[in-house]
Amino acid sequence: MAEKIEENETGDGYAEIKMGAGWYLTITLTSSEKFEKEYIEISKERAGQKRGRFNLNPKYARELGEALVKFADDNNLQ
Repeated sequence: MAEKIEENETGDGYAEIKMGAGWYLTITLTSSEKFEKEYIEISKERAGQKRGRFNLNPKYARELGEALVKFADDNNLQ
């Protein structure tokens, strides 16, 4: 059975989920100085080093969350 993922830390514009083996999934609201726009950065992090990163337009955040919940429900995931 899959290990339950716990949400570790949340704050204003920041969320962190402990995944195991020292890995964290971090979600950060940040802004671009060049384009003067906000975006959401989703990254996999270990020992303070970001590995995979994905930038998301904030207007799609809720839609992504709902799609993830539906995907988990449809595939009997925890």
